[in-house]
Amino acid sequence: MSAFVDEVVIKVAAGSGGHGLIAFRREKFVPRGGPNGGDGGKGGDVVLEVDPHLHTLLDFRYRAQWKAERGQHGGASGRTGRSGEDVIVRVPTGTEVEDVATGKRVADLVRSGDRLVVARGGRGGRGNQHFATSTHQSPQTAEDGQAGESRELRLTLKLIADVGLVGFPNAGKSTLLAAVSAARPKVADYPFTTLTPHLGIVKVGDYGSFVMADIPGLIEGAGEGKGLGLQFLRHIERTRVLLFVIDCLDPEPDRTLEVLRAELRRYSSAMLEKPYLVALTKLDLLPPQENPPGISRLSSKPFMLSAPTGRGLSELLAELHRLAGVASSTT
Repeated sequence: MSAFVDEVVIKVAAGSGGHGLIAFRREKFVPRGGPNGGDGGKGGDVVLEVDPHLHTLLDFRYRAQWKAERGQHGGASGRTGRSGEDVIVRVPTGTEVEDVATGKRVADLVRSGDRLVVARGGRGGRGNQHFATSTHQSPQTAEDGQAGESRELRLTLKLIADVGLVGFPNAGKSTLLAAVSAARPKVADYPFTTLTPHLGIVKVGDYGSFVMADIPGLIEGAGEGKGLGLQFLRHIERTRVLLFVIDCLDPEPDRTLEVLRAELRRYSSAMLEKPYLVALTKLDLLPPQENPPGISRLSSKPFMLSAPTGRGLSELLAELHRLAGVASSTT
């Protein structure tokens, strides 16, 4: 599997325009005809384009500078120089673009095929044929092409999913995602198994489906950047529904839920406006007929899950699918 990279800084430079030409017609018996110097061609643009087959910004680690071709200079007999070729920079769906110098967001590329010109090529200079007048018929003047734009951009990838899994390390999020989709995140019985976000397509019934995102486990202070929290939290910023995943052996699931919600609030208060559900996982670790020790502490009834046995999964997925559908019609 390719390494997951979700933030890079790149430099882009559009092509300069070609110079206009100083030239005159050469005809028999007319040693010096009128001016016919052609215009320079336009410089190429740098264009960002969403490629739905890309899922990481990894390629930009190996190429951080992008430069378009300059326009060709004007030619004799009024010929305009060829325009420079554009450079197409392909980015994943969900890429946010920020101008490093100003700190302003330039665009949010969230649809397949979205295109954005981030550096415009310079205009070609005019040849001397444009400077002839009735009193000045042999101008020795032409324009240079304009320089192309250049800038430094920060590209930030934010995953686009319907449901985002939120929980502490080793709460069972990756096991849940693997059980309900074809995604295969690394699963093991120790904290921080998941180091990168994962997406999975979850099938519901014969025709329904939604996209679920598993992000690395949070720790207290994640909303302030501890444990790479800010980098991880950005990947559930776009999700429509949140699923808080808590280990059923947690003696204080109410406190865990409040801590998780507090971390989301610190990152963005808008996070708490999303619909959410709570799931207690790893029910297979409890003795038969025994309830989780802290279930009475929760104010609302959680979904009781065992990913290995499938217990509770169909009911949870049906409700997530319903919530995601309702949320999508109101956002």
